[in-house]
Amino acid sequence: MQARAKKQRWKRFLLAAAAVIVGATLWYASSLTKRVRIEERAKVEVWSEAIIQRSHLVAYTENLFSELEADERKKADRLADAYRIIDNPPSGMDLTFVTDYLWSNKTVPVLIYDDSGRKLYDINLGAKVSNFDSLRDEMASRFEPIRFEEVGHTVYYDESVRLKELKEAMAELISSFVSETILNSASVPVIMTDFERTEVLNSRGIAQKTLADPELLQLRLSKMADINPPLEVVLPGEGRRLIFFEDSYVLTQMQYYPIIQLILIAAFLMTAYLVFSSSRRAEQNRVWVGMAKETAHQLGTPLSSLMAWVDLLKEKDGADTSMLLEMEKDVKRLHTVTDRFSKIGSQPKLEPEDLGLSITQTLGYMRPRISKKVELNLYGADTSEPVIALFNASLFSWVLENLLRNAVDAMEGKGVINVTLSQTGDNVIIDIQDSGKGISRSDIKDVFSPGFTTKKRGWGLGLSLVKRIVEEYHGGKITLHKSEVGVGTTFRIKLSAQ
Repeated sequence: MQARAKKQRWKRFLLAAAAVIVGATLWYASSLTKRVRIEERAKVEVWSEAIIQRSHLVAYTENLFSELEADERKKADRLADAYRIIDNPPSGMDLTFVTDYLWSNKTVPVLIYDDSGRKLYDINLGAKVSNFDSLRDEMASRFEPIRFEEVGHTVYYDESVRLKELKEAMAELISSFVSETILNSASVPVIMTDFERTEVLNSRGIAQKTLADPELLQLRLSKMADINPPLEVVLPGEGRRLIFFEDSYVLTQMQYYPIIQLILIAAFLMTAYLVFSSSRRAEQNRVWVGMAKETAHQLGTPLSSLMAWVDLLKEKDGADTSMLLEMEKDVKRLHTVTDRFSKIGSQPKLEPEDLGLSITQTLGYMRPRISKKVELNLYGADTSEPVIALFNASLFSWVLENLLRNAVDAMEGKGVINVTLSQTGDNVIIDIQDSGKGISRSDIKDVFSPGFTTKKRGWGLGLSLVKRIVEEYHGGKITLHKSEVGVGTTFRIKLSAQ
């Protein structure tokens, strides 16, 4: 019992040490994750502020471009007015200034065609134009041409080159704002949608499957909105946009890392424990079997000698027949014990026999060898209706003897033991009930463990041996059916019927 208590103390110590290690690992991992989260949140806050500030810059730039666009449009309108004045000048007006204004045009594209469709003049078109007729048609679709009836010329004009450059610059600025500021500058998953959250305009770090499924997309957007409120930006010419973002993949994985680590460590330790436990159990079994067979071998020689002496005493006149009969019973019992030890380690032969008769014989042997103050009763073993079960009589008798001796010890040599035999379906049930001191709740789980005993002297192997014989050799089941301190204990054995 002391060895077992010491073992239990070591188990508790190791469990406490493991709990401390686990707690320290979780604390450190949690602390590390928290620091990374704080740093990442700080970066995300800077990033979100940059988005807001740059969106304001884009809006300011858009206002500035709008003013420049208006000025450039006015230039085109003035140029058109100048051509109209030349076509129909007011009476007495000096056209020198108007002509100078036309020649000073450096930004507004102009094409002049005659009535035959021949190009006479072009300005501010650059060297990249390959089809002037197509360009003339485009100009005519945007601005109404100016017709000089007297000379048969038509003037076509378009937006100023600077105005086009401004529009291209604005488009590049918006594209840069989306791709660089929103997407490339973020280390977190990002989705940009329209204001109604129905169309994805851009994304980063999001699976295509999520983007393609409207239901999954809305769930992801709701999840992201719960983590961080979406940023609202206004893009010139495109309207309001929402930017959703969440914690980075690395940070998300770090949150699960301690759990994964503990699971892997636990799995490794469990595997190692099972391997070593199995190895240790196999080694113990080999030692147990070897000891049992050596015991049977050592008992063989004196047992044979005793049997010879009993036979010799029977032949002598005047020998006490009753004493010789009891001696013969004990010698036979020793032979049975030797046979039991010799069968340990090998699969015993199970035969269909009368279980009631076997129990009756075992109780008959035990009655004169236990205290007379112990009442030993058997119920359900009716010889007229035998209960047939598959068992080995020699080994099963050993089981009963161990349980009966434990019951007698628990009652301290005084009380009642009831053995009840019954059959339920394909199973035969044997209950061994005593009126002893019972077993406490804290010890119930350990009663079949090797080394467990409540006696001051004992190895604690009896119930462990009983469990092995019943479950491993007979394929049955033995359980502590019920136990109450101060009332008694009932063990139940279940075997297969024939």
